[in-house]
Amino acid sequence: MRTLLATLLLLGAAGSAVAAELTVYSSRIEDLIKPIFQRYTAETGTQIRFITDKEGPLLQRLRAEGASSPADLLLTVDAGNLWQAHELGLLQPVQSEVLRANLPAHLRDPDGYWFGLSIRARTLVHHSGRVKPADLSTYEALAGPAWKDRLCLRTSKKVYNQSLVAMMIAELGEPRAEQIVRGWVANLATAPFASDNEVMDAIVAGRCDVGVVNTYYYGRMVRKDPSLPLKLFWPNQKPAKGELGGVHVNVSGMGVTAHSKHRDAAVKFLEWLSAREAQALFAGLNLEFPANPAVEPDAITANWGSFRQDPINLAEAGKRQADAVRLMDRVGYR
Repeated sequence: MRTLLATLLLLGAAGSAVAAELTVYSSRIEDLIKPIFQRYTAETGTQIRFITDKEGPLLQRLRAEGASSPADLLLTVDAGNLWQAHELGLLQPVQSEVLRANLPAHLRDPDGYWFGLSIRARTLVHHSGRVKPADLSTYEALAGPAWKDRLCLRTSKKVYNQSLVAMMIAELGEPRAEQIVRGWVANLATAPFASDNEVMDAIVAGRCDVGVVNTYYYGRMVRKDPSLPLKLFWPNQKPAKGELGGVHVNVSGMGVTAHSKHRDAAVKFLEWLSAREAQALFAGLNLEFPANPAVEPDAITANWGSFRQDPINLAEAGKRQADAVRLMDRVGYR
């Protein structure tokens, strides 16, 4: 009897020591997240199961599954999508001193529903032979007459541009934001493109001279062909009245799902992702910048130089997203 009892106690202890399996719903592709999940499993023993899809279907899936959802964490891009997940009741708040210490306030939800884990800057890209850096200054200046028939943009249907315009509304007011976007539309050299890559292709081909893109798209393109005549420019570095307070940044971020069955383990994983080793790996794989300011970017992104970020909390991008869509439609930005 004693032997049986001892065996049962040992089995119980072993069972309690087994790390929980976490399930992540991710809009990021497998190649960009699997190495990070594997590293965490190697360090902690916690298995990471993940399902990838576009952000819209993932949010719909979480809503449909409700309390029966197996998801513990949602990983997606753009604060607008994270804000929407919170508004739909799909995330729960997390209060963590580790996350507050590691991640700047403007890159996380004020109430702890989501946390930015890597930074993507939406900045200016220009043809290095036809545009001098001295010709460029701010996002707002692209609405001026100097850029008539020289500007290329991605479609307004993409959340990245919706968030940029939403932040303009939040910081500058809707009338000023509308004036700027109307000026952009007037300066377009051609109809908006479906992707940032097409914007850069058009610049290289001579169809336009300057555009607005996410930095990681630029990084991927020039990594394949370093001879491309494309350069990044960091706008709004000396912001004045009527201008954004720095480069518009957004995040790839994560939140604990409302019905997570392994909340404590999910929070620990989030905290690990915000720390030095994971930050360097996560940002490096994606050609993004670490959200943790104590972590240096990898060699490729560091080569682009440092820049002043717009310090306004990214939750504003979600709050003003619907206003941004209506504004862009109103001025004919398709």
